[in-house]
Amino acid sequence: MFDSKTLKEWDRRYIWHPFTQMKDYMKMEPLVIERGDGCYLIDTEGKRYIDGVSSLWVLVHGHKKKELIEALIRQSKRLCHSTLLGIANAPSIVLAKKLIEISPKGLVKVFYSDNGSTSVEIALKMAYQYWQHKGEKKRKRFISFTNGYHGDTIGSVSVGGIDLFHKVYRPLLFKSYKAPSPYCYRCPLKLKKETCHMACVGEFERIVEKHKDEVCAVVIEPLVQGAGGMITQPEGYLSSIWKSTKKHGILLIVDEVATGFGRTGSMFACEKEHVQPDFMCIAKGITGGYLPLAATLTTDEVFNGFLGRFDEFKTFFHGHTYTGNPLACAVAIENIELFRKEDTIKRLKKKISLLHKELQRFYDLPHVGEVRQEGFVVGIELVKNRRTKSIYPPEEKIGHRVILEACKRGVIIRPLGDVIVLMPPLAIEETTLKELINVTYESIEIVTGR
Repeated sequence: MFDSKTLKEWDRRYIWHPFTQMKDYMKMEPLVIERGDGCYLIDTEGKRYIDGVSSLWVLVHGHKKKELIEALIRQSKRLCHSTLLGIANAPSIVLAKKLIEISPKGLVKVFYSDNGSTSVEIALKMAYQYWQHKGEKKRKRFISFTNGYHGDTIGSVSVGGIDLFHKVYRPLLFKSYKAPSPYCYRCPLKLKKETCHMACVGEFERIVEKHKDEVCAVVIEPLVQGAGGMITQPEGYLSSIWKSTKKHGILLIVDEVATGFGRTGSMFACEKEHVQPDFMCIAKGITGGYLPLAATLTTDEVFNGFLGRFDEFKTFFHGHTYTGNPLACAVAIENIELFRKEDTIKRLKKKISLLHKELQRFYDLPHVGEVRQEGFVVGIELVKNRRTKSIYPPEEKIGHRVILEACKRGVIIRPLGDVIVLMPPLAIEETTLKELINVTYESIEIVTGR
């Protein structure tokens, strides 16, 4: 293994980091992670850090989980990779069956890929092609939501709604219709949550009424808009959107990449409002955070729309080299087994309650505008002035400074602008969870002051 100094030098010289302003990064001392242990990450200097965002929202059972590592080793001795183009492999078949068994009713077919962006891209292309096969050629548009994020491929960006990330690529994108997101703290309709009666649903329905004959599908992050700032949806919002799509005969794509696999307190977020989508996109926690894998689940209705004679060319012409990779699928199978064996969802409930209780004291900090929580998903929005909800100037880099302070104190978290994100591994122990919360509180207090 190379020494820490050499690795840091090479990192600066060779690596271009995602979602990172490299001019700033090049001035910093790189943090190089070497090992993982349970809910901790360990750097090349031997310092331990609580993994407060589950290594970007993927970690479920912790690092070095014996069962997942053994599943990977067993499969590597049998078959590392085999294409799914026209032939099958055993782990992908078994995993598909297990995914269907734990997914919302009506989802019966699994199409594999390797990350969240591609799982959404696939759903978009399937929805579009489905209507083309049915002869409804006008259906070429999608409805999505402001503050939405569905990944970084061109299709996924086209239905995204975050100008900071997406505006620069606008000339490359296809047109989509944007409904206002239920960002109640900063209501786009200038209404109050207590009296608005979810007017944003009415706005969505107006868009549907106007464009229903040209819309393929509605794309939504269920319960929580992740990269938009951990924006939690009011109860009943998701089910209202679903009912509207059913009423107008439009397909519904739920992007469960971030919310799936226990993150909101149920296996999938759409379960909480009994929503049965036409597509469900999953990734991140599917392998417990051990290997890249994603899947797009859909219905028999959609699948049957692609069946035809060879010369009709109704094939879904899409696929990835590592689609249904046996190593990743084997680990994902064991991940689902661990949910069952360890009763992960049920055991999570107590920790969700603890997290909710501990988060209330963040309102003692005058620059905390709102604390949003859905299960094990938390967004703490920092403001310059709580009364006016005014934001900090970008050049102050408040969110970034908070995570640097937390890092000094042995905690790795991430900001979304000035929204501090907590998304710990589901397996985190209560004492470690409390330490994560305490360090986050102290870091915000030091950077923003009282």
